[in-house]
Amino acid sequence: MRKIAIPVMLLLGLAGQAAAVEGNVEAGKAKSATCAACHGPDGNSPTDMYPKIAGQHAGYIYKQLKDFKQGAATGGKEGRSNAVMAGMVAALSDQDMKDLSAYFASQTMKSGTTPEDVVEAGQKLFRAGDMQRGIPACIACHGPRGVGHSLAGFPKISFQHAAYIKTQLESFRAGTRANDLNGMMRDTAHKLTDKDIEVLSKYLGGLH
Repeated sequence: MRKIAIPVMLLLGLAGQAAAVEGNVEAGKAKSATCAACHGPDGNSPTDMYPKIAGQHAGYIYKQLKDFKQGAATGGKEGRSNAVMAGMVAALSDQDMKDLSAYFASQTMKSGTTPEDVVEAGQKLFRAGDMQRGIPACIACHGPRGVGHSLAGFPKISFQHAAYIKTQLESFRAGTRANDLNGMMRDTAHKLTDKDIEVLSKYLGGLH
């Protein structure tokens, strides 16, 4: 298993713009105790079914928290529906969400690894997509190293747990997760096979 180094390339296809999040890191740390059970005290989840949120863009974290709250309020018709997170965000104020976002964004995500058997296929799909099937390159939004773009609202996906990435891609493909910008992830995931999703999920763990 190894970490994957990708040369710097121009970023393409940026769309949208995330609002700046003015949160207080220390206040967020004080409020983060209830998050630690699933995401770890510093945002590096020890369980692969939950995402690492350390080092994630504050604007993205804030949006997800708002979407979870909206999902709970609308019975999943809007925002993002998740039974566990619905309970977690229920009592959070807007400032609480900003503070938590600032705290976790200030932490460092721990790197993962990529299995050797998915390096070639994963790199090809990540960097070039598949024109014949209409699959865009992942780097178009997430960048050559998978760190995303805070202003455009694209999340960091490198170093993420493979199991979590797999679940999210499957959810986008099935339409059970629908809080992506302009439906871009749903449109892309709909074209991915089970094998594509497996390869990409494992590949991203060691991308840097």
